[in-house]
Amino acid sequence: MSDVASPEAAVAAEIEPKPSKKFTKNFWTINVIEMGERLAYNTLRAMVAIYIAQADEPGGLHLTQVDRGTILAVWAFIQSFLPIVTGGLADRFGYRRSLAWALSTMTLGYICLAFMRDLNWLTTFFENYTLNIDDFGGNAVRLHQAAVDRSNFWSFMIAVGVLAGGTSLFKPAIQGALGNTLTKENSSVGWGVFYWVVNVGAFIGHYLPNLILVGAAGWLAIGEHSAEAWRNLFLVCAGVIVLNLVALFFMKDVESGASKTESILSVLWRTITNILEPRLLSWIIIMTGFWMMMMQLWDMQPNFIADWMNSAHIATWVQDTFPSAISKMLVSGSGEKAHIPQQIWLSINSLCIIIGVVPMAWVTRKMKTLSAMLIGMVAVTIGLLIAGLTMNVYILAFGIVFFSLGEMTVGPKKSEFLSLIAPPGKKALYLGYLNIPAGLGIMGGAALSGYLYGNLGEKAMLAQRYLAEKTNILAGTGKTWDGDVSMLEEVTGVSRPEAFETLKTVLGKSTQEVNELLWNTYDPQYSLWLPFAAIGIVSGIALFIYSRMARRWEDMNV
Repeated sequence: MSDVASPEAAVAAEIEPKPSKKFTKNFWTINVIEMGERLAYNTLRAMVAIYIAQADEPGGLHLTQVDRGTILAVWAFIQSFLPIVTGGLADRFGYRRSLAWALSTMTLGYICLAFMRDLNWLTTFFENYTLNIDDFGGNAVRLHQAAVDRSNFWSFMIAVGVLAGGTSLFKPAIQGALGNTLTKENSSVGWGVFYWVVNVGAFIGHYLPNLILVGAAGWLAIGEHSAEAWRNLFLVCAGVIVLNLVALFFMKDVESGASKTESILSVLWRTITNILEPRLLSWIIIMTGFWMMMMQLWDMQPNFIADWMNSAHIATWVQDTFPSAISKMLVSGSGEKAHIPQQIWLSINSLCIIIGVVPMAWVTRKMKTLSAMLIGMVAVTIGLLIAGLTMNVYILAFGIVFFSLGEMTVGPKKSEFLSLIAPPGKKALYLGYLNIPAGLGIMGGAALSGYLYGNLGEKAMLAQRYLAEKTNILAGTGKTWDGDVSMLEEVTGVSRPEAFETLKTVLGKSTQEVNELLWNTYDPQYSLWLPFAAIGIVSGIALFIYSRMARRWEDMNV
């Protein structure tokens, strides 16, 4: 094809308006919808690890850490791999229509989370058909509890699957709409604003749980952190998504540039063939390792903070200083058990990004996207280590701040990179590919962290282990522990929810004294965080090599 422009093209270029750096009204409407979705999602995401597996959470499911890892892995698979298909479908059928379907499905998912717990018929099924009482030594109580656990595992998994299905359509549709609203001139700052809005929703979402689980629980005369309070939390999430459906009426559809007559099979085939482009596939593999590490701030860190951080002195100061309405948003428990809950500490991440992501987008606006991502990847790795290798809440907070500096660099730039290299008519398709490394990384990270935390890091399990190894609790029972973590409850006769309090009683020590004893005896921090730091380092080296190679590729050197 000739490089000389035709006279018609020259005339069109003269009359075509220059791209504007200003943002349209539709841009802000899209951002409002994104903020609402992220508010609901992060309200759940900040708490889900606690709800699923924290041994001392009153209204939690009390499943195992391995169960937690399995649920999060399946959630990630659905939420991140369906966009490979739904991204192309959003381009084909229109972003506004796709968002309507997505938000409706997500509302149903949150409602399922609220009402599918303790399904009697499902418990009866597991009790009668899939569990053998001989496996529980003839103990009918333990048989029934095991059946309840399996029932709640599967009902929660199904509800999460519905929610993830909606999210899988929402993400490429909202990002595709945004990508086609922006121009090259305002792309960097536009994606920075989008990421800022995401974290405004996330920040608010970190403070809703205590307001509902503690504050509203008191007003409604139900137990704090009870099963009923958790149900109300999920219903609030559903309500937020319903408001998003209202906001959708004010959004104008955005032209994707894709064919509106292409068959669904053609869309699927194009989706598969595009992803096999070697350079794109290499980038996806590199980013998978990064996501595997980064997501531990939300997958493993919540349980880690709940188990090991002592914030009683700060909680007491908050209760003594602020009115009850405020302190109930910031403090859980009372007396020796008063603490600043994990979601409040994690909200530091969102707050930092709210403050810094737009200025960071402006600072990095002229940087190559891959170079900026590399700097951010290094900062995230260092921050995760700082936050994970300590019991000191102030060092934890500093680590989260450092982590956030890196995330606010990587976060917008990864979306900008795919948006800029996407061919015309394929914005949502390429931005849907962004979910592949996220999905693979979250799946691998959830499985690994579930195993590591369940076998090497959980405080309840380590309390059981200490009872078996270093006290006389087994004396005269004829039992010994062979190192199999799954046998600790049977050997010691102490369940995970009871283990820590039992150890306190046996040793006659305070909560903080037993915390420090277990920490110093078993060093859980090294077993949990060093493997993920190593994954981050390898990913950083790979991205450095890739960014150097990309200098020879004009279409990817953006």
